[in-house]
Amino acid sequence: MILLPPTVRGWRNCTPPSLPPAQQHWLLRPGALTAGLRQLGSVQLRVLREYACGAPADEAHGMGLMRNTPVWVREVIMAIDDEDCVVARSLTPLSASHSVWQGMRRLRTRPLADMLYHDRSVTRSAFVCRQLDWAAAFYATALRAQRGADCRLWARRSVFWRATQPLLVAECFLPAFWRRIQTG
Repeated sequence: MILLPPTVRGWRNCTPPSLPPAQQHWLLRPGALTAGLRQLGSVQLRVLREYACGAPADEAHGMGLMRNTPVWVREVIMAIDDEDCVVARSLTPLSASHSVWQGMRRLRTRPLADMLYHDRSVTRSAFVCRQLDWAAAFYATALRAQRGADCRLWARRSVFWRATQPLLVAECFLPAFWRRIQTG
């Protein structure tokens, strides 16, 4: 099993030194993001979309798959105290969504962490991060969540592995999140 970070053009295994320390911390913070968000307030999760498609090159590379491999995608928004703070995108090969990662299809409004952090057979790669732009697969989703406002969107991602099957998880921190941690 390969546990290398899911790097490709634009993704970095370290944060830019120009970012404030709090942003650097959250972009590479270990453990379940949901647990960290719960320390900041009441967390609500909304499912935006769940669907099958061909893996975009960037995400396919991150999982060690061929481009356009059929995948199952889940996109959600996590709000803290009713304020949208994080957009997340998870994907796994379509066949794995019917086998080792089938729980992903049954989560509804529960966080992915509920199935990832209670199973000792699951391993995780290191985080990589980047400022999102049009080349990142879920930039459009993050931009819609931000209601098209022009802003710098920072994201992180890693790959979870179970029985040699990847599950890529990318999380984009919206400006409301950064404001919250600055004033909190």
